[in-house]
Amino acid sequence: MADPTTPNCLDSFVDTNVVVYAFGRTDAGTPSARALSECGAQLDVQVLNEFVNVASRKLRMPWGDIHDALRIIRIFAGPIHPLTSAVHEAGVAIAERYRYHIYDALIIAAAAEAGCRTLYSEDLAAGQTIKGVRIVDPFV
Repeated sequence: MADPTTPNCLDSFVDTNVVVYAFGRTDAGTPSARALSECGAQLDVQVLNEFVNVASRKLRMPWGDIHDALRIIRIFAGPIHPLTSAVHEAGVAIAERYRYHIYDALIIAAAAEAGCRTLYSEDLAAGQTIKGVRIVDPFV
């Protein structure tokens, strides 16, 4: 399991699944997800959008709980990065080259644009490095 208390937490980025485990699911991965979500790891608007989608549609969280979770994320997370044209272009190139779904590629591109060295994700290829960002599964 990744140790989110290490100094590199601040130059780390989290994928949507980490946020979902932290705020919408309770299982063995929840403590690690909460630690990453509360230590200043960075994310982007894409992660927030995906979280709202999963929380409302799959987890059927009440909207009040979703708003509460978003407030908590904004308090504890590092910078929340916008989706820009540059991130979009980089995401398209990553999707094409590495065959990732565009939404995953946008998160990788945002992490690279933010200068992060680590992207914590359960869904992407752990151990792979793209544009200087190493993908780590925080739940193994």
